[in-house]
Amino acid sequence: MHNKLLTSCLLLIVIFSSVLLNLSAKERVFTDTEFQDSLKDNSSGPVMIQISPGQFIMGDPDQKGQSYERPAHKVTISYSFAIGKYPVTFEEYDAFTKATGRPSISDYNWGRKSRPVINVNIVDANAYASWLTTQTGHTYRLPSEAEWEYAARAGTTSIYPWGNKIGKNNANCSGCGSSWDKKSTAPVGQFPANAWGLHDTQGNTWDITADCWNYNYDNAPTDGSAWKDGDCLRGVIRGGSLGDIPRDLRSSTRLRNYSTTRTIIIGFRLVREM
Repeated sequence: MHNKLLTSCLLLIVIFSSVLLNLSAKERVFTDTEFQDSLKDNSSGPVMIQISPGQFIMGDPDQKGQSYERPAHKVTISYSFAIGKYPVTFEEYDAFTKATGRPSISDYNWGRKSRPVINVNIVDANAYASWLTTQTGHTYRLPSEAEWEYAARAGTTSIYPWGNKIGKNNANCSGCGSSWDKKSTAPVGQFPANAWGLHDTQGNTWDITADCWNYNYDNAPTDGSAWKDGDCLRGVIRGGSLGDIPRDLRSSTRLRNYSTTRTIIIGFRLVREM
């Protein structure tokens, strides 16, 4: 009896192990909300976190920021989506340039591997997203401004995702109290995650979004979609960077940037449609 039970248990272990191995050819799952898609060579894509539908107030309701962060308005996101747990790293982006023959980009001697990719613009980000889409069979794209802020706030209404004070060592900026402040980018994931598990939404590098620039939120979409009217020669970047003061790391902060510009303080993270 005991031998039969032991044999049955061993068989279940073998079957379960086989299932886990087979996930590597399709989708690697870590938690209920965190996963990685596999690429055609069986390497892994970026770690993604699934975000549930919901509502939030987008912008600056307390009028502590700039006029282009207002009027604050309710946004209803009626769909699930996944967004990068971290900004896209050099390791991930270098795999793309190697596979496609695109030129390598400078890391400003700050290091590659797990550091956020820099010196990229919206064209580069869209090309990487298209490549991931082809590699995985799932749609990857830049987040809309609304998706970005919804995910960055993670259910909070405070100035920063962690509260109303910048604190110490919550991010990398000019005055954040980290060992990287104003010196270089930090490797991703060095600071506490927000309530939904995202790292580095504030500071380190600005994140490119899919929206065109508008000087205020009058007539802005309220369904989570990207705003494709306005000044589309300039896009919207969010989150602040290592060179910015704490005020620029507020969850509602937005900045315009020429879409063709590549700088050492701008990177991106992607959305994966569910």
